[in-house]
Amino acid sequence: MNRPLAAAIAAALLVPVLAAAVERPRFDPHRLSQEVKTLSSDAFEGRGPATPGETKTVDYVIAQFKAAGLEPGGAVVDGKRTWTQPVPLGRFEIVGAPSFALTEHGKREPLTQGEQIAVRAAMDGSRKVDIQDAPLVFVGYGVEAPERHWDDFKGVDLKGKIGVVLVNDPDFETGHGDFGGKAMTYYGRWTYKYEEAARQGALGMLVVHETAPASYGWATVKNSNTNVQFDIVREKPAAAHPTLEGWIQRDLAVQMFKAAGLDFDALKKQAQTRAFKPVELKGVTFSAKYDVDSKVITSQNVVGRVEGSKRPDETVIYSAHWDHLGIGAPDAKGDRIYNGAVDNATGTAALIELGRAFAHAPRPERTVVFLNVTAEEKGLLGSEYYATHPLYPVAKTVADINLDALDPNGPARNFTISGNAKLGLLDRLIALAKTYGMSYAPDPHPEAGSFFRSDHFSFAKQGVPAISYESGDDLVKGGKAAGEAAAREYTRDHYHQPSDEWQASWTFAGMAHDLAMLYQLGDELANSGAWPEWSKDSEFRAVREKTADQRK
Repeated sequence: MNRPLAAAIAAALLVPVLAAAVERPRFDPHRLSQEVKTLSSDAFEGRGPATPGETKTVDYVIAQFKAAGLEPGGAVVDGKRTWTQPVPLGRFEIVGAPSFALTEHGKREPLTQGEQIAVRAAMDGSRKVDIQDAPLVFVGYGVEAPERHWDDFKGVDLKGKIGVVLVNDPDFETGHGDFGGKAMTYYGRWTYKYEEAARQGALGMLVVHETAPASYGWATVKNSNTNVQFDIVREKPAAAHPTLEGWIQRDLAVQMFKAAGLDFDALKKQAQTRAFKPVELKGVTFSAKYDVDSKVITSQNVVGRVEGSKRPDETVIYSAHWDHLGIGAPDAKGDRIYNGAVDNATGTAALIELGRAFAHAPRPERTVVFLNVTAEEKGLLGSEYYATHPLYPVAKTVADINLDALDPNGPARNFTISGNAKLGLLDRLIALAKTYGMSYAPDPHPEAGSFFRSDHFSFAKQGVPAISYESGDDLVKGGKAAGEAAAREYTRDHYHQPSDEWQASWTFAGMAHDLAMLYQLGDELANSGAWPEWSKDSEFRAVREKTADQRK
């Protein structure tokens, strides 16, 4: 198809169903495509933090921000704003080939990293890990939640022992109970389970992988956990991390339980009740031996802005992460570069183009910031650092609109957000979407815990109203059946895999359409005195209200 015709079709797709009060900007699908193609090319080496790929990415985004007409919005050096915010991170990598083994009643079985087991580099300060025949204890879902009268540990002594834990919440299988039914709470996230293991004094924690409750396959677990790991720099790292953090395949867990004379499925059902008590896997022990290269590095958040004309100290933030998994284990075709086209070259391209739109529009009353963060794939670290070391006060941050893994195909009749949070910011977006002929669809898979897996969560924890926008699944061409099938295929075949690569068939028409709506949302916030709030029953409302006097 020739470019003029493609542009005409794209423009037609951007025509709103109803007239809006303000002129709607148009976003160029071709420009979005080229930016995603560049960012996800092999030349950027998978955009891993603290690699040559980071240098190329940061330089590229800065160049694009400059060309778009943005001003530097980063840290102040010698009295001037720069384009970046330095982010100190701990970097941890297993050196050489690690050794893992199970011993079942005296019979030793070696385990292969990435196959039966996926162990992360130790982040508790250990330079050498040497665990010999540590007892294994099944601790259900690994939850201690006093407000829900729930305790999977029941006072068990885990010193010198490895916990074995199920992924997700106790409600996942039944869909009802004290943890929100199918919707995952933070207790269901694997990050929480490791944190709780450290609080319980465990030597380590192994999470049993099952595709449905994890919401992704083993390939994602392997690729995300067997490469270089990062963390924020902690004064007491052992307070947040046990020595051993890893995952095991379900089949291996079933084997371990059987060797101990236990029924995995029966104990799993018991773990879904308050009456559950920890169970030691008698006769089964775990061994691990490997060295850890540990150092502190500095990565970069990239920040551009359009300064407000009347209230520059009040800020609307658009965020997206630039990083992906870098170079890692080869796939079946031998490809080792994890290009991250959808995740998250799409969000970074969207950020650049939103910046261009604001830079070429009349200056807003409030400052609009375009924050491209590092190390999202390592645990939301870049956004966590920004939210706890803000360049612009969080008390006067109006909202965070996060962009992560947008659909590069055609437009949809609906949209969603990561998780099912209730807040005025979402109400505004829902009302605005109606003028674009779009409806809001609650997160179709709340059990995946998406609210805790994108950078907006870092802002929410500080009380800032925050959403992570997600493309809809009711496609104009093909309806929900096509949208859901495409989402399943991406998760199964491309998510956190080398095959997440730019495709010439992607039209970017849906992104271009949705960005006009997201621009209008930010523009309305930036040209008003409104302060969106969390719902009255939100766990983030109290944090926000502590700074209410600063927003008068």
